[in-house]
Amino acid sequence: MSSANLEALGGERYRVSGVLDARTAPLLLEQSDERFSSAQGASIHVDFDQVTDSDSAGLALLLEWLRIARQRQQTLHFANLPAQLAALARISEVEELVLEDPNSCKDS
Repeated sequence: MSSANLEALGGERYRVSGVLDARTAPLLLEQSDERFSSAQGASIHVDFDQVTDSDSAGLALLLEWLRIARQRQQTLHFANLPAQLAALARISEVEELVLEDPNSCKDS
């Protein structure tokens, strides 16, 4: 059974841990709604260093976060994306949306 968590680190910084898949992505989206909405107009930083596995549902989650942030006039910054997730972004041709720096991905 997979699990994931969105941890608030303070100062509009968050850390995602666990597995990003079809089971956990909706739960993380729900957790993020309340946490990210309180940062109206802010720049939000999300660290993925503790993510152990991801699939296309993880990429869909990132894209949904970006869509919602745009509606709220927020900016999202993703750090330490797992190589697997970065590869999915490249294949899906959305790399420029989720990767500020292609070298910011962690190795799997």
